[in-house]
Amino acid sequence: MAPAISDLRDITDFVVTKGNGVKGLAETGLVSLPKQYVQPLEERMDMGKVVTEESIPVIDMSKWDDPKVADSICDAAEKWGFFQIINHDVPLEVLENVKEATHRFFGLRAEEKRKYSKENSSTNNVRFGTSFSPQAERSLEWKDYLSLFYVSEDEASALWPPQCKDQALEYMKRSEPVIKRLLDALTERLNVKEIDKTKASLLMGSKRINLNYYPICPNPELTVGVGRHSDVSTLTILLQDDIGGLYVRGIGGDNWVHVPPITGSLVINVGDALQIMSNGRYKSIEHRVIANGSKNRISVPIFVNPRPNDIIGPLPEVLESGETPVYKQILYSDYVKHFFKKAHDGKKTVDFAKI
Repeated sequence: MAPAISDLRDITDFVVTKGNGVKGLAETGLVSLPKQYVQPLEERMDMGKVVTEESIPVIDMSKWDDPKVADSICDAAEKWGFFQIINHDVPLEVLENVKEATHRFFGLRAEEKRKYSKENSSTNNVRFGTSFSPQAERSLEWKDYLSLFYVSEDEASALWPPQCKDQALEYMKRSEPVIKRLLDALTERLNVKEIDKTKASLLMGSKRINLNYYPICPNPELTVGVGRHSDVSTLTILLQDDIGGLYVRGIGGDNWVHVPPITGSLVINVGDALQIMSNGRYKSIEHRVIANGSKNRISVPIFVNPRPNDIIGPLPEVLESGETPVYKQILYSDYVKHFFKKAHDGKKTVDFAKI
């Protein structure tokens, strides 16, 4: 049984060190938001800046070979950096199974989840945590997560939590053809004739899947589920549940647009790595998640990345017509380390790669 909130002298210790997570905190029955989670005014969601008459594109993938589908994908990546896909051939059952597995993992007792914390996990490739980067944040985010870095099926079978490993692996496996087709379309517009082994490694040499849990929050307007940021990936493939709460920057740059849940859809977004490789043609867009005062929310993103030891920069095919490079060549692991050593701060990470 969770302790009463009055017994929690050090909420950070309870949430972070003892492995209860923010879910454990929410289950103590607290009626007001602890001060550690109160965001500065400028980081709270201003619902007056939400534009309801705009929405990100929804692309029907049932006719993969129709050139109009590829054009729609590339246009969305250039204009929005975000789009949803439907009829993508990942079975609904696979999506439902990984959502159920996410609830199953986060339903474990704290001592079970704590086995996978930074301090206790047998591998850096499996990490249970909370917020984003607690040691660097002035205000914590209202989210717990399990992060699983994919090395091989054998390692995943041995080391990933049994409550979710089969479902997470199946979701990753069934998403693979979708990822390849999306990247085929996106790179063709960048004058890449073929994704050979070298290009495949650069674009999708490593993958990570996260299981995210956003518990019911008192005073949700005072905090965030996830703060403003863009992803460091090549592409992110996101499975939402039916609760909603994901917002992306509008085209004007000052407003926010909600990404409504669509049953069976996947949300695709361009990451910083692809923005850099496309020399800014494709946009890695700032996004955020609000906290919810009445419902628990989950999401399951797959991050498709370069390998840590890859050098990323504008692709030669992009520059061969004489285009001036906007970004320098940079070791991908250095870029990622820069992202994780600080709190979420909008689009500032990509400046690290600018010439």
